[in-house]
Amino acid sequence: MRDIDAKTITQTVSRLFQEANFTLSDDVLSALKQALQDEESPAGRKVITSILENASIASKDRIPLCQDCGTAVVFLELGQDIHIVGGDLHTAVNDGVRQAYEESYFRKSIVQRPFSARTNTGDNTPAIIHTEIVPGEKLKMIVMPKGGGAENMSRLAMLTPAQGRQEIIEFVVNSVDVAGSNPCPPLIIGVGIGGTAEKTMLLAKQALLRRVGEPNPDAETSALEKDLLKKVNNLGIGPMGYGGRITALAVHVKTFPAHIAGLPVAVNMQCHCARHHEAIL
Repeated sequence: MRDIDAKTITQTVSRLFQEANFTLSDDVLSALKQALQDEESPAGRKVITSILENASIASKDRIPLCQDCGTAVVFLELGQDIHIVGGDLHTAVNDGVRQAYEESYFRKSIVQRPFSARTNTGDNTPAIIHTEIVPGEKLKMIVMPKGGGAENMSRLAMLTPAQGRQEIIEFVVNSVDVAGSNPCPPLIIGVGIGGTAEKTMLLAKQALLRRVGEPNPDAETSALEKDLLKKVNNLGIGPMGYGGRITALAVHVKTFPAHIAGLPVAVNMQCHCARHHEAIL
């Protein structure tokens, strides 16, 4: 059994959220640079150039990539041979979120009562925490500041098995078409297929954590990703909705077995400001 101090978790979460809000990862930057070469629309190219310039300034001057510093989403892979000492796990995570957003003056976007007073909690907590127990004695943490504009475009469909692959494609493409410029393209599109309603929504969000453009290792799923990306980019929405061929940088599909009577499908869109960082303790 290995001990991990809650204070170490707090410090790490704080650091990760600051890094995520200041810097885009190399895979995202590479995808954007490739998109600049592939985009044929002058307006689209200008948008992508501005996105890359913004990323450079944010990293250099340590200022947020976007004014929307997001809902604090945290994915934890907790080794079953770990013992958290000096506090509890979720409190430690929320303390890290609070510290990051207060120290770096990030915008606090979370309201306490979502359907009435909507009073701001003042520190961007509570975080959305997904915890998975895994073998071993390590703790992996992935943080994702998820912007509201992209998250608002999430969609869920409870399809029937008979509707199959073609209806999945139509649902995903229509979801992007209806969203238009709202999720701030060029996008990374996470698609969950299978499980139950809540499971497939989680799958779609987890799919966003894969390196941009890295294909699913399953050949059939990878082929679906390619077909979806082609059809999405044929919509012509383009960067920030100004028109063009690059509406999405990538489509990532994550699947899970499903009930014989169901075919749940979820879409979770990530804006061009695709922020997530990770650490292992």
